[in-house]
Amino acid sequence: MYAETLRHIHRLVVEDGLVPGDRLPSERELAERLGVGRSSVREALRALEFLGLIETRRGEGTYLCEVGGHQLIELLAMFLLENERAKADVAEATWLIERLLLELACLRCSEEALERLEKTVHQKPTDFASFFQAVAEGAGNYLLTRIWRALFGFASAFASDRPLADSFYDQLLAAVRKRDPAQAVAVWEAHRPSPLSKQN
Repeated sequence: MYAETLRHIHRLVVEDGLVPGDRLPSERELAERLGVGRSSVREALRALEFLGLIETRRGEGTYLCEVGGHQLIELLAMFLLENERAKADVAEATWLIERLLLELACLRCSEEALERLEKTVHQKPTDFASFFQAVAEGAGNYLLTRIWRALFGFASAFASDRPLADSFYDQLLAAVRKRDPAQAVAVWEAHRPSPLSKQN
């Protein structure tokens, strides 16, 4: 139901001519105008805020955000709105970019970036998001890192990965230390199965 509400909110924004910085109607007004329950409006607004398309200011209301020059977050949002099966595609893209960043980190990781990665791995239990942020920084590709952040945050909104064993992080750290992308990919694929086998 909330996906349909997202479409309605998007149409309302277009019809009202709202631009970044403008205030959205209240939750109650949106529910009345769209003819849906407030819980559906609340879920839809939460999704839009997570995507960075709106911002809630305490005591003031909800405002449209400026999403940036390359419009990546808006593109992802609209992709989901137009295609309910987009979640699987986001999972695929996230997995592929993570694997690529890992390979690049093996080849490019500076001593400073390696120290940050080691520090993250030694904090038990290791947090995957923090670990991979350190990997992405070590990869040295700003655009890929930005794409990964958006994809990972988006994928995390509708799926939660099970915790990974400490051995996963220890083995990946060893591969990065050795600057061995083949070993890193082998560890990666052994612990994080590929989502590329989905049916079209």
